[in-house]
Amino acid sequence: MLQGMKLFTLEASRAFGEKVAAELGITLAAHEERDFEDGEHKARPLESVRGEDVYVLQSLNGEPGQGPNDRLCRLLFFLGAVREAGAGRVTAVMPYLAYARKDRRTKTRDPVTSRYLAMLLETMGVDAVMSLEVHNPAAFQNAFRCRAYHLDTYRLFAERILPHCGDAPLVVASPDPGGVKRAQGFRELLEARAGREIGAAYMEKRRSEGKVSGTLLACEVDGATVLVMDDLISSGGTLLRAAEACLDRGARRVFGLAAHGLFVGDAERVIADPRLSKVLVTDSLPPSRLPPRVVERHLEVVGAAPLFAEAIRRLHENGSLTELLGEPA
Repeated sequence: MLQGMKLFTLEASRAFGEKVAAELGITLAAHEERDFEDGEHKARPLESVRGEDVYVLQSLNGEPGQGPNDRLCRLLFFLGAVREAGAGRVTAVMPYLAYARKDRRTKTRDPVTSRYLAMLLETMGVDAVMSLEVHNPAAFQNAFRCRAYHLDTYRLFAERILPHCGDAPLVVASPDPGGVKRAQGFRELLEARAGREIGAAYMEKRRSEGKVSGTLLACEVDGATVLVMDDLISSGGTLLRAAEACLDRGARRVFGLAAHGLFVGDAERVIADPRLSKVLVTDSLPPSRLPPRVVERHLEVVGAAPLFAEAIRRLHENGSLTELLGEPA
Protein backbone atom coordinates (compact mmCIF):
# COMPACT_ATOMS: atom_id res chain seq x y z
CA MET A 1 0.00 0.00 0.00
CA LEU A 2 1.37 3.39 -1.01
CA GLN A 3 1.22 5.78 1.93
CA GLY A 4 0.96 9.56 1.63
CA MET A 5 0.03 9.52 -2.06
CA LYS A 6 -3.13 10.35 -3.98
CA LEU A 7 -3.95 9.89 -7.65
CA PHE A 8 -6.71 12.02 -9.18
CA THR A 9 -8.00 11.58 -12.72
CA LEU A 10 -10.27 14.11 -14.38
CA GLU A 11 -13.33 12.56 -15.99
CA ALA A 12 -12.15 12.87 -19.60
CA SER A 13 -9.25 10.49 -18.86
CA ARG A 14 -10.93 8.36 -16.23
CA ALA A 15 -10.72 5.07 -18.15
CA PHE A 16 -6.94 5.30 -18.43
CA GLY A 17 -6.60 6.63 -14.88
CA GLU A 18 -8.49 3.63 -13.50
CA LYS A 19 -6.03 1.31 -15.24
CA VAL A 20 -3.10 3.16 -13.67
CA ALA A 21 -4.73 3.05 -10.23
CA ALA A 22 -5.37 -0.69 -10.59
CA GLU A 23 -1.70 -1.28 -11.44
CA LEU A 24 -0.73 0.71 -8.34
CA GLY A 25 -3.18 -1.23 -6.18
CA ILE A 26 -4.98 1.92 -5.07
CA THR A 27 -8.35 3.60 -5.59
CA LEU A 28 -8.62 6.89 -7.46
CA ALA A 29 -8.99 9.82 -5.09
CA ALA A 30 -12.46 11.36 -5.09
CA HIS A 31 -13.14 14.67 -6.78
CA GLU A 32 -16.04 16.71 -8.13
CA GLU A 33 -16.46 18.23 -11.60
CA ARG A 34 -19.37 20.50 -12.36
CA ASP A 35 -20.40 22.21 -15.60
CA PHE A 36 -22.46 25.39 -15.54
CA GLU A 37 -25.04 26.57 -18.03
CA ASP A 38 -22.81 29.36 -19.33
CA GLY A 39 -20.03 26.92 -20.24
CA GLU A 40 -17.85 27.50 -17.17
CA HIS A 41 -16.87 24.65 -14.87
CA LYS A 42 -15.24 23.86 -11.58
CA ALA A 43 -13.38 20.88 -10.16
CA ARG A 44 -12.21 20.23 -6.62
CA PRO A 45 -10.79 17.36 -4.55
CA LEU A 46 -13.34 15.77 -2.22
CA GLU A 47 -10.75 14.51 0.25
CA SER A 48 -7.85 16.06 2.08
CA VAL A 49 -4.58 16.44 0.20
CA ARG A 50 -2.70 18.35 2.88
CA GLY A 51 0.93 17.24 2.91
CA GLU A 52 0.26 14.50 0.36
CA ASP A 53 2.20 13.53 -2.76
CA VAL A 54 -0.50 14.26 -5.37
CA TYR A 55 -0.65 13.10 -8.99
CA VAL A 56 -3.28 14.52 -11.35
CA LEU A 57 -3.81 12.63 -14.62
CA GLN A 58 -5.37 14.20 -17.71
CA SER A 59 -4.59 13.65 -21.40
CA LEU A 60 -4.83 16.86 -23.42
CA ASN A 61 -6.28 15.45 -26.61
CA GLY A 62 -9.52 16.71 -28.09
CA GLU A 63 -12.73 14.73 -28.37
CA PRO A 64 -16.23 15.75 -29.50
CA GLY A 65 -17.69 17.97 -26.80
CA GLN A 66 -14.37 18.69 -25.09
CA GLY A 67 -11.40 20.01 -27.01
CA PRO A 68 -7.77 20.25 -25.90
CA ASN A 69 -8.20 23.84 -24.72
CA ASP A 70 -11.07 22.86 -22.42
CA ARG A 71 -9.13 19.90 -21.07
CA LEU A 72 -6.08 22.06 -20.45
CA CYS A 73 -8.15 24.68 -18.61
CA ARG A 74 -9.78 22.02 -16.42
CA LEU A 75 -6.38 20.53 -15.60
CA LEU A 76 -4.86 23.91 -14.74
CA PHE A 77 -7.72 24.88 -12.44
CA PHE A 78 -7.69 21.52 -10.67
CA LEU A 79 -3.92 21.67 -10.17
CA GLY A 80 -4.36 25.12 -8.67
CA ALA A 81 -7.09 23.88 -6.33
CA VAL A 82 -4.94 20.96 -5.17
CA ARG A 83 -1.96 23.22 -4.55
CA GLU A 84 -4.04 25.70 -2.55
CA ALA A 85 -5.52 22.83 -0.53
CA GLY A 86 -2.05 22.17 0.88
CA ALA A 87 -0.64 19.33 -1.21
CA GLY A 88 2.97 18.61 -0.32
CA ARG A 89 4.01 17.81 -3.89
CA VAL A 90 2.01 18.04 -7.13
CA THR A 91 2.78 16.21 -10.38
CA ALA A 92 0.78 16.74 -13.57
CA VAL A 93 0.57 13.44 -15.47
CA MET A 94 -0.34 14.06 -19.11
CA PRO A 95 -0.12 10.87 -21.18
CA TYR A 96 -0.75 12.93 -24.32
CA LEU A 97 0.61 16.47 -24.28
CA ALA A 98 -1.15 18.96 -26.55
CA TYR A 99 0.75 21.79 -28.27
CA ALA A 100 4.08 19.92 -27.97
CA ARG A 101 4.60 19.83 -31.75
CA LYS A 102 5.13 23.59 -31.91
CA ASP A 103 8.44 23.77 -30.04
CA ARG A 104 10.31 26.25 -32.27
CA ARG A 105 9.69 29.08 -34.71
CA THR A 106 9.57 27.95 -38.32
CA LYS A 107 8.09 31.22 -39.63
CA THR A 108 8.38 34.84 -38.60
CA ARG A 109 6.43 35.65 -35.39
CA ASP A 110 5.47 32.02 -34.87
CA PRO A 111 4.29 31.08 -31.36
CA VAL A 112 6.29 28.55 -29.35
CA THR A 113 3.32 26.89 -27.73
CA SER A 114 5.26 24.15 -25.93
CA ARG A 115 6.98 26.85 -23.86
CA TYR A 116 3.73 28.72 -23.21
CA LEU A 117 2.14 25.49 -22.00
CA ALA A 118 5.04 24.97 -19.60
CA MET A 119 4.60 28.49 -18.23
CA LEU A 120 0.90 27.88 -17.57
CA LEU A 121 1.53 24.63 -15.72
CA GLU A 122 4.34 26.14 -13.66
CA THR A 123 2.10 29.06 -12.70
CA MET A 124 -0.24 26.53 -11.05
CA GLY A 125 2.62 25.50 -8.78
CA VAL A 126 3.39 22.02 -10.10
CA ASP A 127 6.57 20.37 -8.89
CA ALA A 128 6.87 18.02 -11.84
CA VAL A 129 5.24 16.96 -15.11
CA MET A 130 5.16 13.56 -16.77
CA SER A 131 4.24 12.64 -20.34
CA LEU A 132 4.58 9.82 -22.84
CA GLU A 133 6.60 10.05 -26.06
CA VAL A 134 6.36 13.77 -26.72
CA HIS A 135 7.23 15.18 -30.13
CA ASN A 136 10.67 16.43 -29.10
CA PRO A 137 11.91 15.17 -25.70
CA ALA A 138 14.76 17.70 -25.51
CA ALA A 139 12.41 20.63 -26.20
CA PHE A 140 9.95 19.24 -23.64
CA GLN A 141 12.57 19.04 -20.92
CA ASN A 142 14.06 22.43 -21.79
CA ALA A 143 10.66 24.15 -21.76
CA PHE A 144 10.09 23.41 -18.06
CA ARG A 145 11.91 24.79 -15.06
CA CYS A 146 10.34 22.12 -12.86
CA ARG A 147 11.20 18.43 -13.23
CA ALA A 148 9.99 17.02 -16.54
CA TYR A 149 9.76 13.23 -16.89
CA HIS A 150 9.57 11.86 -20.43
CA LEU A 151 8.49 8.22 -20.77
CA ASP A 152 9.22 6.38 -24.00
CA THR A 153 7.51 3.40 -25.61
CA TYR A 154 10.61 1.36 -26.46
CA ARG A 155 9.98 -1.55 -24.10
CA LEU A 156 6.22 -1.52 -24.65
CA PHE A 157 6.56 -1.91 -28.40
CA ALA A 158 9.59 -4.22 -28.36
CA GLU A 159 7.71 -6.87 -26.40
CA ARG A 160 4.71 -6.69 -28.72
CA ILE A 161 6.36 -6.36 -32.15
CA LEU A 162 9.12 -8.99 -32.03
CA PRO A 163 6.72 -11.97 -32.37
CA HIS A 164 5.46 -10.40 -35.63
CA CYS A 165 8.91 -10.03 -37.19
CA GLY A 166 10.10 -13.56 -37.93
CA ASP A 167 13.59 -14.19 -39.28
CA ALA A 168 13.57 -11.65 -42.12
CA PRO A 169 15.98 -8.71 -42.03
CA LEU A 170 14.60 -6.00 -39.75
CA VAL A 171 14.81 -2.21 -40.17
CA VAL A 172 13.58 0.55 -37.85
CA ALA A 173 12.64 3.68 -39.80
CA SER A 174 11.86 7.25 -38.85
CA PRO A 175 9.29 8.89 -41.16
CA ASP A 176 11.13 12.23 -40.90
CA PRO A 177 14.58 13.51 -39.88
CA GLY A 178 13.22 14.93 -36.61
CA GLY A 179 12.37 11.45 -35.33
CA VAL A 180 15.75 9.84 -36.02
CA LYS A 181 16.82 9.87 -32.36
CA ARG A 182 13.57 8.18 -31.31
CA ALA A 183 13.98 5.47 -33.95
CA GLN A 184 17.64 5.03 -33.02
CA GLY A 185 16.82 4.49 -29.35
CA PHE A 186 14.17 1.93 -30.21
CA ARG A 187 16.49 0.14 -32.65
CA GLU A 188 19.24 -0.17 -30.03
CA LEU A 189 16.89 -1.68 -27.48
CA LEU A 190 15.35 -3.97 -30.10
CA GLU A 191 18.81 -5.21 -31.10
CA ALA A 192 19.54 -6.06 -27.47
CA ARG A 193 16.23 -7.92 -27.15
CA ALA A 194 16.40 -9.73 -30.50
CA GLY A 195 20.11 -10.58 -30.31
CA ARG A 196 20.73 -9.62 -33.94
CA GLU A 197 21.66 -6.62 -36.05
CA ILE A 198 18.82 -4.31 -37.07
CA GLY A 199 19.03 -1.70 -39.80
CA ALA A 200 18.15 1.99 -39.57
CA ALA A 201 16.36 4.20 -42.08
CA TYR A 202 14.79 7.62 -42.28
CA MET A 203 12.56 9.49 -44.70
CA GLU A 204 12.97 12.98 -46.05
CA LYS A 205 10.04 15.23 -45.07
CA ARG A 206 9.31 18.89 -45.76
CA ARG A 207 6.17 20.70 -44.66
CA SER A 208 5.00 24.09 -45.97
CA GLU A 209 1.53 25.65 -45.85
CA GLY A 210 0.20 22.35 -44.51
CA LYS A 211 1.53 20.36 -47.49
CA VAL A 212 4.08 17.58 -46.99
CA SER A 213 6.68 16.67 -49.61
CA GLY A 214 9.92 14.70 -49.89
CA THR A 215 10.44 11.12 -51.05
CA LEU A 216 14.10 10.37 -50.27
CA LEU A 217 14.61 7.19 -48.23
CA ALA A 218 18.03 6.65 -46.69
CA CYS A 219 18.78 2.94 -46.10
CA GLU A 220 18.58 -0.46 -47.77
CA VAL A 221 15.20 -2.09 -47.05
CA ASP A 222 15.01 -4.70 -49.83
CA GLY A 223 13.52 -7.92 -48.42
CA ALA A 224 13.20 -6.44 -44.92
CA THR A 225 10.40 -6.06 -42.42
CA VAL A 226 10.28 -2.31 -41.70
CA LEU A 227 9.04 -0.79 -38.44
CA VAL A 228 8.10 2.87 -38.96
CA MET A 229 8.20 4.56 -35.56
CA ASP A 230 6.70 7.96 -34.72
CA ASP A 231 5.37 9.82 -31.69
CA LEU A 232 1.80 10.06 -32.98
CA ILE A 233 -0.55 9.34 -35.84
CA SER A 234 -2.81 12.24 -36.76
CA SER A 235 -4.34 11.69 -40.20
CA GLY A 236 -1.80 8.94 -40.95
CA GLY A 237 -0.46 10.56 -44.10
CA THR A 238 3.15 10.59 -42.90
CA LEU A 239 3.00 6.92 -41.95
CA LEU A 240 1.50 5.81 -45.26
CA ARG A 241 3.97 7.91 -47.22
CA ALA A 242 6.85 6.16 -45.44
CA ALA A 243 5.27 2.75 -46.02
CA GLU A 244 4.89 3.43 -49.75
CA ALA A 245 8.53 4.48 -50.04
CA CYS A 246 9.74 1.34 -48.24
CA LEU A 247 7.59 -1.02 -50.31
CA ASP A 248 8.64 0.68 -53.55
CA ARG A 249 12.23 -0.12 -52.60
CA GLY A 250 11.56 -3.80 -51.96
CA ALA A 251 10.47 -4.05 -48.31
CA ARG A 252 8.50 -7.23 -47.53
CA ARG A 253 6.20 -5.75 -44.90
CA VAL A 254 5.72 -2.46 -43.06
CA PHE A 255 4.40 -1.99 -39.53
CA GLY A 256 3.50 1.37 -38.04
CA LEU A 257 4.27 2.15 -34.37
CA ALA A 258 3.16 5.32 -32.59
CA ALA A 259 2.50 6.17 -28.96
CA HIS A 260 -0.61 8.25 -29.62
CA GLY A 261 -3.42 7.64 -32.09
CA LEU A 262 -5.33 10.85 -32.78
CA PHE A 263 -6.91 9.38 -35.93
CA VAL A 264 -8.35 12.54 -37.46
CA GLY A 265 -9.18 13.34 -41.07
CA ASP A 266 -8.49 10.44 -43.44
CA ALA A 267 -7.05 8.15 -40.76
CA GLU A 268 -9.68 5.44 -41.18
CA ARG A 269 -8.64 4.86 -44.79
CA VAL A 270 -4.94 4.98 -43.96
CA ILE A 271 -5.07 2.54 -41.05
CA ALA A 272 -7.05 0.07 -43.18
CA ASP A 273 -4.67 0.39 -46.14
CA PRO A 274 -3.31 -3.07 -47.08
CA ARG A 275 0.19 -1.67 -47.49
CA LEU A 276 0.38 -1.52 -43.70
CA SER A 277 0.59 -4.98 -42.17
CA LYS A 278 -0.47 -3.68 -38.75
CA VAL A 279 -0.45 -0.44 -36.77
CA LEU A 280 0.49 -0.43 -33.08
CA VAL A 281 -0.48 2.39 -30.71
CA THR A 282 -0.75 2.67 -26.93
CA ASP A 283 -3.99 3.24 -25.04
CA SER A 284 -2.90 6.76 -24.00
CA LEU A 285 -5.85 7.83 -26.17
CA PRO A 286 -8.90 5.71 -27.00
CA PRO A 287 -9.23 4.96 -30.76
CA SER A 288 -12.79 6.26 -30.62
CA ARG A 289 -12.67 8.01 -34.01
CA LEU A 290 -12.10 4.73 -35.85
CA PRO A 291 -14.89 2.24 -36.60
CA PRO A 292 -14.69 -0.91 -34.42
CA ARG A 293 -14.09 -3.11 -37.49
CA VAL A 294 -10.96 -1.09 -38.40
CA VAL A 295 -9.68 -1.25 -34.83
CA GLU A 296 -10.25 -5.00 -34.66
CA ARG A 297 -8.61 -5.86 -37.99
CA HIS A 298 -5.84 -3.32 -38.40
CA LEU A 299 -4.92 -1.86 -34.99
CA GLU A 300 -3.09 -3.38 -32.04
CA VAL A 301 -3.43 -1.39 -28.81
CA VAL A 302 -0.61 -1.73 -26.28
CA GLY A 303 -1.34 -0.92 -22.64
CA ALA A 304 0.72 1.96 -21.23
CA ALA A 305 -0.88 1.99 -17.74
CA PRO A 306 1.74 -0.35 -16.21
CA LEU A 307 4.50 2.00 -17.41
CA PHE A 308 2.83 5.05 -15.85
CA ALA A 309 2.05 3.20 -12.65
CA GLU A 310 5.65 2.10 -12.22
CA ALA A 311 6.92 5.62 -12.98
CA ILE A 312 4.55 7.11 -10.39
CA ARG A 313 5.49 4.45 -7.84
CA ARG A 314 9.19 5.17 -8.28
CA LEU A 315 8.72 8.92 -8.05
CA HIS A 316 6.67 8.57 -4.88
CA GLU A 317 9.28 6.33 -3.30
CA ASN A 318 12.16 8.52 -4.55
CA GLY A 319 13.36 5.68 -6.74
CA SER A 320 15.10 5.76 -10.11
CA LEU A 321 13.36 6.07 -13.47
CA THR A 322 16.45 5.12 -15.46
CA GLU A 323 15.24 1.62 -16.26
CA LEU A 324 12.00 3.05 -17.67
CA LEU A 325 13.61 5.63 -19.92
CA GLY A 326 14.65 3.42 -22.80
CA GLU A 327 18.26 2.47 -22.14
CA PRO A 328 18.96 -1.03 -23.46
CA ALA A 329 18.87 -3.68 -20.75
